[in-house]
Amino acid sequence: MEILITVAATLSAAIHVLIFYWESIAWTRPAVWKRFGLPSAEDAETTRVLAYNQGFYNLFLAVGALIGAILYGVGAKDAGFALGLFSVASMLAAALVLVTSGRGRIRAATLQGFFPLVAIVLYIASWIADH
Repeated sequence: MEILITVAATLSAAIHVLIFYWESIAWTRPAVWKRFGLPSAEDAETTRVLAYNQGFYNLFLAVGALIGAILYGVGAKDAGFALGLFSVASMLAAALVLVTSGRGRIRAATLQGFFPLVAIVLYIASWIADH
């Protein structure tokens, strides 16, 4: 189970590192701000600081998911479970919030939330099996 959790958490983290890159590093590139539905470079510049900050939230969640999976896999199950589950549950919650921002965001929310959901199911199944 630890291997499956690690794979799901790593895929969750990879997507969130990519989102970090888009939001915090590449935000003012046309391909990026258009992906996020902004109509102009001016709007991208106006929202740059907000995106920069939001990108770091995604990075921190990715780090938490990875560290949690590593701790869980090396036997620090309680700490790994708590950190890992919190991180991927936060990712899934953010994906659900994204859906509420408009029907056009369903594809992005599915990409953002699928692997965290898988990780949550695996963490809970593993916890049930251990107790």
